[in-house]
Amino acid sequence: MPQILKILIADDEAPARNRMRDLLSDIEGVLVVAEASNGKEAIDLAQTTKPDVMLLDIRMPLMDGIEAAQHAQKLDPRPNIIFTTAFDAYAIKAFDLNAIDYLLKPIRLERLQTAINKAHTLKPLSIEALKPLQKIRSHLSIHERGRVLLVPIEQVIYLRAELKYITVRTTEREYLIEESLTHLEAEFGERFLRLHRNCLAAVDFIAGYEKRLNEANEAQWVALLRGIPETIAISRRQQHLVRET
Repeated sequence: MPQILKILIADDEAPARNRMRDLLSDIEGVLVVAEASNGKEAIDLAQTTKPDVMLLDIRMPLMDGIEAAQHAQKLDPRPNIIFTTAFDAYAIKAFDLNAIDYLLKPIRLERLQTAINKAHTLKPLSIEALKPLQKIRSHLSIHERGRVLLVPIEQVIYLRAELKYITVRTTEREYLIEESLTHLEAEFGERFLRLHRNCLAAVDFIAGYEKRLNEANEAQWVALLRGIPETIAISRRQQHLVRET
């Protein structure tokens, strides 16, 4: 007996989800295990329903399909991704170049059947394949105790490099991710300031600057942060930030 393919549908429009569910009901060997109205909800639901395939609409509020596909790479097991989209010349060109499967709206049963058939043999999507489509993320994904936690970037106070990990600090707690601080600065540079070579602080969380004595009893500028008692030392190279405020 062929394996049942578990499907998660993500689309912000209920009629589109209903149509997809109706089309899938005409295809043998598939089971819709969850429906989501945005990418964040899709990732949350995927962790409990463990779909084989995620049908992700590209344009969704809160988190779009492209970003959800990035975070889905940390799920275990990792689902296959099929994007759905209205005509978007840039996206479709990138999909074609990187052999990413997509369904163009309005979706036809025959085309959906072909995509589902391919999903049985597709390898999970790689981050590299998604790079031409990537935009600035709205969330960071943290793999912790077998789950993927989504932390809104607007809640991040600072990003600090420590050995091979980055500490992500919010008002509530710290998280660890394996990413490059340089890459994070390139992606989120408008939101963060580099206070020293190992730390980026969110502009919105910097309450001011103050001169204090460090452990060597030397005067050093530090950044005061909103919401937490910690301060961040400012390197000599970055002390122009103090003068500019």
